[in-house]
Amino acid sequence: MFDKIEAVIFDLDGTLVDSMGLWREIDIEFLGERGITYHDDLQEKIEGMSFTETARFCKEYYCLSESVEELKAIWNQMAKQKYRYEVQLKSGVKDFLDLLKQRGIKMGIATSNSEELIQAVNDAYHFDAYMSCIVTACSVNKGKPAPDVYLEAARQLEVAPEACLVFEDIVKGIEAGKNAGMKVCAVEDAYSAFQRERKKEISDYYIETYEELKDLAGQI
Repeated sequence: MFDKIEAVIFDLDGTLVDSMGLWREIDIEFLGERGITYHDDLQEKIEGMSFTETARFCKEYYCLSESVEELKAIWNQMAKQKYRYEVQLKSGVKDFLDLLKQRGIKMGIATSNSEELIQAVNDAYHFDAYMSCIVTACSVNKGKPAPDVYLEAARQLEVAPEACLVFEDIVKGIEAGKNAGMKVCAVEDAYSAFQRERKKEISDYYIETYEELKDLAGQI
């Protein structure tokens, strides 16, 4: 897995932290307040989109009166406390990050989430102690499955794409990493369980938890 790898780039939600489920709760509450019925296919429609792309899509799809920036502010406010105090790390993440840091492997985050919520979860888990860069899809031209956010992370890490290993939990994220020319390890997540076979098919590696990687010290 780590042959010729100089950097590891992580997605955030569903990959480093167990946060995907809370967005269903937020979507139900947000739409309910506006008299709109939530349907489970919403998450499939917005999968991989940046925070801004999601707001733009929802504004048009649901004919919402709020502006894109207003929608983003509302969602940030609804989610901020949850990210700071409720969201948990995926099992084994801390030990794995410590191992990579000890071995001098560069690390970064490439996420579709907002800067505000990244800061909230960073307040809890101090990812900035490990990551040399944190790139949001809002800061590049296109969200996942386009490779933009991963290519920008590699650029900031000063590592060639082919020397990067990506950890991702959803199909469009895996596709983004592959489209960037990187190796990708898919991560099990309850939210994307229905995608499990497709994730295994298109990724280079697959793990149930990061605990599986604790014996890789000699390979890094």
